[in-house]
Amino acid sequence: MNTPFDPEKPRGPGLFARLRASFLTGLVVIAPVGLTIWLIWSVVGWIDGFVLPFVPWQYQPDKLIQTYLGLDPSVQINVRGIGVVIFLVFTTVIGWLAKGLIGRSMIRYAETLVERTPVVRSIYSGIKQISETVFAQSERSFEKACLIEYPRKGIWAIGFISTTAKGEISDRAGNTGTLLSIFVPTTPNPTSGFLLFLPAEDVIELDMTVEDSAKLVISAGLVYPNGKNPTRPTQ
Repeated sequence: MNTPFDPEKPRGPGLFARLRASFLTGLVVIAPVGLTIWLIWSVVGWIDGFVLPFVPWQYQPDKLIQTYLGLDPSVQINVRGIGVVIFLVFTTVIGWLAKGLIGRSMIRYAETLVERTPVVRSIYSGIKQISETVFAQSERSFEKACLIEYPRKGIWAIGFISTTAKGEISDRAGNTGTLLSIFVPTTPNPTSGFLLFLPAEDVIELDMTVEDSAKLVISAGLVYPNGKNPTRPTQ
């Protein structure tokens, strides 16, 4: 028999609370997949919209399918991805030709003409530098993730060690030891940030990989390489 002094049993979550929890769990599962599919679908459509107008009308993918299947011309067929395939094949062929002697000669001649055009020269040189930095296949990449005191003593920031400073930067800095080039990314967009030159003794190298450090920066500190023990990176 219950008395007024007996503690009440805790109530379980109501129906609305359970539905809300299930909805949020489903959203966490569906959102990354849905956004990824939407992004890929949008990029493929954008590339198709850019490439397919250069394809002759009679060779358009939807027209070829209508002709092959004998469909009525009023039936509209949306074929996605053909423009991406054409773009990949065309770009690969251009890259293969550019590696040859004739291709290199044509590129040098075209760049000479561009360099003589005042406005186009500035735009082309800027886009070329960005393309070479982003797409060029080379060994230039961030070597290690690190911790530095930035923007002042006592405040720590994650950075990426790019190279050892050379030339005028190293000579004019007045540093007797090694000077490192450190890229400090911003959150949540790690493609922007600050380039700092720090003495090697002021840089603490981390055991976590560059990829894990980037995840930590993008997530604003919510995703650690080892969620159970952030002080021990995954092996």
